[in-house]
Amino acid sequence: MQRLLSSEFVHNYRHNIPAVLGSLLVLAFAFLAIFGPLLVWQDPYDVSQLELMDSFKPPVWLEGGHPRYLLGTDGQGRDVLASIIYGARISAFIGIAAMACSCVIGTILGLISGYYGGMLDAVIMRVADIQLSFPSMLIALFLMSAFGNGIGMILIALTAVGWVVYARTVRGSTLSEIQKEYIQAARVAGLSDTEIIRRHVLPNVLTPLIVVSTIQVGSFILIEASLSFLGVGVPITEPSLGLLVKEGFDVLFSGIWWTSAFPGLFIMFLVFGINLFGDFLRDELNPRLR
Repeated sequence: MQRLLSSEFVHNYRHNIPAVLGSLLVLAFAFLAIFGPLLVWQDPYDVSQLELMDSFKPPVWLEGGHPRYLLGTDGQGRDVLASIIYGARISAFIGIAAMACSCVIGTILGLISGYYGGMLDAVIMRVADIQLSFPSMLIALFLMSAFGNGIGMILIALTAVGWVVYARTVRGSTLSEIQKEYIQAARVAGLSDTEIIRRHVLPNVLTPLIVVSTIQVGSFILIEASLSFLGVGVPITEPSLGLLVKEGFDVLFSGIWWTSAFPGLFIMFLVFGINLFGDFLRDELNPRLR
């Protein structure tokens, strides 16, 4: 532990204010997503706890606000703060799960493409090139519109648009690694291709994967929020932050701004924090940028 605390990485982290700010934002939002339901008095999706008479109450600091509803309520009497906390759990789960699925699939395809080359490499990379010629949001929107919504479907859609980045990153790192002498020595020693990939190639491509994965979580949260805002994301029974913004947007121009503004700000600061920390990891783990 002492060696870790005295390492150059930790030293640079402590002196990098944006990285510290980003990580604190992410940790704060993670705490709210995990333990938030224990801190709020209302389950916003339990009908028995809702009071329609409390609908559209403004935040507590505005005239007509109630101390029970710090950020106000929506049209169904749901506490906006409680809705954000519950919605953050869904958004965070989708972002992390989609990143994990994309990382596994993209890493496997990238290793195969870079290590074996030939026809396999050509086919995988041409598919990747075709997919990259279309915006990720457009592909995800098409898949959700064609096959329906739901958390399972949105994970499939995000994985379908996210694997390409991992595949290309891993392929490039693999092509660099297999030219090194220790790989040739491993082949001469009689190690199988699977063993070489698992023991020698994969550990050396993990560094760029960490950077890509960190930033990808933020991207997936934004894409999921956009899909939910357009009405093709998660269903209303499993609300995410994007769906909360959409519901609030319907009454935004009636002066009831808080039902849309606060979920939108939550998304903004969450993705901002992830990107700040991701930029720090990119600078620290990529020796070419140092």
